[in-house]
Amino acid sequence: MTTPPPALLIAGHGTRDDAGAEAFRDFVRELGSRHPELPVAGGFIELSPPPLGDAVAELVERGVRRFAAVPLMLVSAGHAKGDIPAALAREKERHAGISYTYGRPLGPHPSLLAVLERRLDEVLGGTARTPEDRADVTVLLVGRGSTDPDANAEVHKAARLLWEGRGYAGVETAFVSLAAPDVPSGLDRCVKLGARRIVVLPYFLFTGILPDRVRQQTEGWAAAHPEVEVRSADVIGPEPELLDLVMERYEEAVKGDLRMNCDSCVYRIALPGFEDKVGLPQQPHFHPDDDGDQHGHHGHHHGAHSHAH
Repeated sequence: MTTPPPALLIAGHGTRDDAGAEAFRDFVRELGSRHPELPVAGGFIELSPPPLGDAVAELVERGVRRFAAVPLMLVSAGHAKGDIPAALAREKERHAGISYTYGRPLGPHPSLLAVLERRLDEVLGGTARTPEDRADVTVLLVGRGSTDPDANAEVHKAARLLWEGRGYAGVETAFVSLAAPDVPSGLDRCVKLGARRIVVLPYFLFTGILPDRVRQQTEGWAAAHPEVEVRSADVIGPEPELLDLVMERYEEAVKGDLRMNCDSCVYRIALPGFEDKVGLPQQPHFHPDDDGDQHGHHGHHHGAHSHAH
């Protein structure tokens, strides 16, 4: 008899917004129906039901002993780094005999960048399909904001990757809470940089209090600056790309294949403008004083991945 695959536990942040919490629960149900071979459950760290502990209890009642937990979060801040691991450790004490692996946050994965690009196209009426059309569009990517500098830097990374090769005038970054610049300051900065058309793009998975606040602050700023064209784009939403990415994170966690930041590596993924680099063999840097051994040494970190393919 084969061992059943580990179950999938999805850990959400939680929101005071009922529609946002329901979007998460719908997403978990959709993943479960797409993967009938897999027990799937999801819960929140705070603010909305069900709590993560209930989701673990539900899996245990279904006979699950092993699971992989995937944080349904774009960036690794305090929740992904501390709160979820702490909650999982608590559940391990509560339920004897369970074991789990912990996946990594979703991050600025190319498939999510493609969804963000689609959201921009939608709000621009499909007119910004080419670099020529996009050259007068400045994007303000607005993240949640954190007291963790690394988490805020991840939003900047997403902004840079969204800008690369897509032809927008620029992709600037702002935050809706806990970190500067805030949305109005971010919009001011775009104007100082010469922006004529600005699209505010919320870096959020689902609707909620904070994305609503981004839109309200954008509308308030736009009303005070009628000379600038400002539009608001939609959140990422429960797109097929998001469902697939959660499964990719699940597979990684199950295999223990937690890599360095390879999602956005030009040698692995076709990023706009760098398509010719995918799969290029990584040559070691050869120095005249080397012993000439060309075997087994890779100058670039992707050599270390060969075992995984």
